[in-house]
Amino acid sequence: MTQQGDENYLTTAEVARRLKVKPETIYAYVSRGHLTSVRARGRRGSLFAAEEVERLASRSVEHTGVVEGIETELSLLQDDELYYRGHSVRDLVETQTVESVANLLWNGQLEAVAFPAEPVLVDLARASVAVAPATARKVDQLRIAVATLGAADPLRFDLARESVVAAARGLIGVLIEALPGPAGEGSIGGRLWPKLSTQPARPELLDAALILLADHGLAVSTIAARVAASARANLYSVVSAGLGALDGQYHGAATTLAYQFLDRALQDPVQVLSDRLRSGESLPGFGHRIYRQRDPRAEILFGLMAGEPILEQLTTVTSRVPTFPNSDLAIATMMHAYGFHPDAGEALFAIARIVGWTAHALEEYAAPGLRFRALGVYTGREREAGLPLSGPDGG
Repeated sequence: MTQQGDENYLTTAEVARRLKVKPETIYAYVSRGHLTSVRARGRRGSLFAAEEVERLASRSVEHTGVVEGIETELSLLQDDELYYRGHSVRDLVETQTVESVANLLWNGQLEAVAFPAEPVLVDLARASVAVAPATARKVDQLRIAVATLGAADPLRFDLARESVVAAARGLIGVLIEALPGPAGEGSIGGRLWPKLSTQPARPELLDAALILLADHGLAVSTIAARVAASARANLYSVVSAGLGALDGQYHGAATTLAYQFLDRALQDPVQVLSDRLRSGESLPGFGHRIYRQRDPRAEILFGLMAGEPILEQLTTVTSRVPTFPNSDLAIATMMHAYGFHPDAGEALFAIARIVGWTAHALEEYAAPGLRFRALGVYTGREREAGLPLSGPDGG
């Protein structure tokens, strides 16, 4: 341990040993704001305050188990930019298709491979969705269809990379075709558009959104998917786990909340902002826990919508908010501009994120199984004499 002033400092190697992660992960912690690095005169490399390291180590054990130490080669969020396997999403949106970006995340190669939709499976998914109540949202329909398609796949437990990738391609293709609405054509965005909107298609917008939302680090739904994959759950179960976490009000519902907020704000922006300020509630669609000055996904989508009248209206709102719009507001703006169904944002998010969940599942399948076991701190009453604490297997 190194002394610097009145504080104890650790080297990168010492921090890595304390947190039980690789040195590369320490740099990721710095970029995400979890740790602060400093430089010492006459020494090479970064130093970290021991007290701050201990706080991070304590948080890791008490709340997230090994989650703080998950290593991934998939997406990097750094300097308010997003990268997939080292490729800027800005470049990917301009030059690649949804299929090629999916293959980049799954196999590390920018090569477009089709997402087929086998008619028999499309019919099966539609039949399963048809029994849902009229109040079911599109994301509810997706969850039903995923469970049904999993039950119909006798080879779903084949976890070989090629088999998982083939299953993911077919699953996404079938889900898009099975959603209620007329059939689309062309790119993935073109196939999905008529399922979400009745207005003339702009498939390039949906293609961009699907690429931008495909992965975003260790979001809660991605962690849920990785936990399932760590138990060697099949792809359909992994996706179901991700969809379950996505259903929370703090995650997948964010686009719907932004859509509802924008609906009111476009009618009377000053009054809506006044009401929010008075209630102390945060503004849906603004700010981010990781990005500091801008959300690159929002910038890209707003750029693709340049010239739409709604953007001028939106300026009245954004000019009065002290932080930046995020991807949820960009998706909500797209929904209003092109007449999307009110629940379309969540469905779009879910379909896009299946690409990322699949990629994370592939990483987990290659790692030791059952490595997620958080440390539980018992806070109940003391043990009573003669009563066992657990069953025969202790599990």
